[in-house]
Amino acid sequence: MNYKEAYQQWLSNPFFDEATRVELRGLEGNEAEIQDRFYKELEFGTAGLRGKIGAGTNRMNPYIVARATQGLAEVIKLEGQEFMDRGVAIAYDCRHFSDVFAKTAALVLAGNGIKAYLFEGLRPTPELSFAVRHLNCGAGIVVTASHNPREYNGYKAYWDDGAQILPEIADVVTEEILKVSDFESIPMAEEAEALASGRLVMIGKEIDDLYINKVKALSLRDAELDKTLKIVYTPLNGAGNVPVRRILAERGFTDVTVVPEQELPDPDFTTVGYPNPEDTKAFAYSERLGKKIGADLLIATDPDCDRLAVEVKNKEGGYTALNGNQTGAMLVQYLLESYTELGTMPKNPAIVKSIVTGDLAKVIAEGYGVKTFEALTGFKNICSWASIWEETKAQTFVFGYEESIGFLVGDFVRDKDAVNAAMFLAEAAAYYRTKGKTLLDILDEIFQKHGTYRERQVALVLEGIEGAERIKRMMKSYRANYPRIVGGIPLLAATDYAVQERTMTQTGKMESIDIPPTNGLKFEMEGESWYALRPSGTEPKIKLYLYSRAENATEAEAKLDRLTEGVLAELNAIE
Repeated sequence: MNYKEAYQQWLSNPFFDEATRVELRGLEGNEAEIQDRFYKELEFGTAGLRGKIGAGTNRMNPYIVARATQGLAEVIKLEGQEFMDRGVAIAYDCRHFSDVFAKTAALVLAGNGIKAYLFEGLRPTPELSFAVRHLNCGAGIVVTASHNPREYNGYKAYWDDGAQILPEIADVVTEEILKVSDFESIPMAEEAEALASGRLVMIGKEIDDLYINKVKALSLRDAELDKTLKIVYTPLNGAGNVPVRRILAERGFTDVTVVPEQELPDPDFTTVGYPNPEDTKAFAYSERLGKKIGADLLIATDPDCDRLAVEVKNKEGGYTALNGNQTGAMLVQYLLESYTELGTMPKNPAIVKSIVTGDLAKVIAEGYGVKTFEALTGFKNICSWASIWEETKAQTFVFGYEESIGFLVGDFVRDKDAVNAAMFLAEAAAYYRTKGKTLLDILDEIFQKHGTYRERQVALVLEGIEGAERIKRMMKSYRANYPRIVGGIPLLAATDYAVQERTMTQTGKMESIDIPPTNGLKFEMEGESWYALRPSGTEPKIKLYLYSRAENATEAEAKLDRLTEGVLAELNAIE
């Protein structure tokens, strides 16, 4: 059926609640909005669901959540009764309707005879991953839109290893969702009956305590730390407020001040708008408070507390932001330096990064004899190495990270973990403080030893049907006719992850790559610079990642500017 027919069906069907139909009646005459809400069904991809909140097939609402959960339930049933009996853990963040969507999912599962463990209040995403593993669940669900604007919400599905579901499972879930012919057919238990029967179990403090204790047990140093470190922390009105403050307090960091305007849950993110700590504008309140009290370190976590960003007090009395690549490199330096000094280096240690993450941490790791492995973007892919090594014992997963401020030490959680990262950043800063150094000083020392690395990410936002089609044209055109020189820098090799091939452009020699196929391109330039291009899997964007290396900052930044200007000119010429 076309979008007009779908709209009319939702308007006339009494199964949909009155609030939904009132909202839809208010769209009459707004053809563009009606089309956007109903021209397609919100797609369940490898990142689950993510979209604007509202009525319609292309929006996040209880009906779409129920249908997605029914699809997941059918896949769980395919695994057999024993798998069904293991249950599904469910968590949610602070966004509009997150609690409603989470309970909807729980009651659909219960209606399918599958036990649901529902957190009693908002919890960080990494704790959900931990709960799946600790409770031996078959799957997990987190209701969150991560760092997207307030208009959005989302739904992420996890499998029994505690990681987000991989494409082979997501594809089957999608097939099952498409089999749901109408919303009325989805079984949904009554809450009181589900609780009484044990098919709905509320969880909370006992899981909190176990998770926090596991994070604390990862710590490397304690007595020799200078815990007078002054920290300003903002949860950006999200799920990190309680666990991050708790882990810092229990580690002995008592001089922690929370940004009061961003302390409590606020689904409108009134003081920040776009709650993405990767954007330095999210630190405005933290910087103001930090200058007032003389803070050494500013830490911010996103609404579901899986991503973390940091700013460090500089010599001018202001704050310098570290991007995800720099923070990851810093943590690798601290971890491997500490393991070496303390004689606690794990057997066959390895770090894992995404294919669009910089190479500085890899260079640092090589200096300690530690291997670096690569994975597709998304922490489910990074953590897939941890799952493999858990079985084969070939390597020990020490650290995983990606440039988009996701970090993980250890492997009892199988997703990025900002509670874990906050603890280690505070620990690293407190350790280097005993040597009279800040994290900025350590980064400078890393650059002096390995060369200066610079990086940049550019996102071209192209919304709606036309935007989606243009993104496809851009990838197709660039893949077929990429430039051999950009900004005066010759191209050495081109990798097309869709066909899993790397081509040495000056000789034509081709080699296969051991990375699962994805719609992405990478171009290695002369002088250890490179850039990558891929469509976002969760947002209407095409993403450009650019990297340069030189002997000093001036040269590295000039090279990065030339690369950026050259690639953007090529992309913008594609209509």
